[in-house]
Amino acid sequence: MNTVNEILMKLENADNSTKNALENELVNIGTSALPQLVDELQVVRGIKRGVVAMTLIRLGSASVKYLKQAAKDNKDFEWVAEYLIREIQCSQAA
Repeated sequence: MNTVNEILMKLENADNSTKNALENELVNIGTSALPQLVDELQVVRGIKRGVVAMTLIRLGSASVKYLKQAAKDNKDFEWVAEYLIREIQCSQAA
């Protein structure tokens, strides 16, 4: 299994089907990847950022405490964290 860093590297040149497979790999790593994913979300851009955000949403409520902590530590990230937390809460309510 690839590490989070290896998966993010592969995303740079990924087509849509590869991107989806890599997102699934990140989800399969599970909650142990959450601290690193939240850290990465604050620095990555483009496709990588979208995939990391979707992974956090798919990992659900376990992501929330890491997003809240990152928002507290990084005011520039606060709106992103709040948006993702709302998405997670909405997807769980559905």
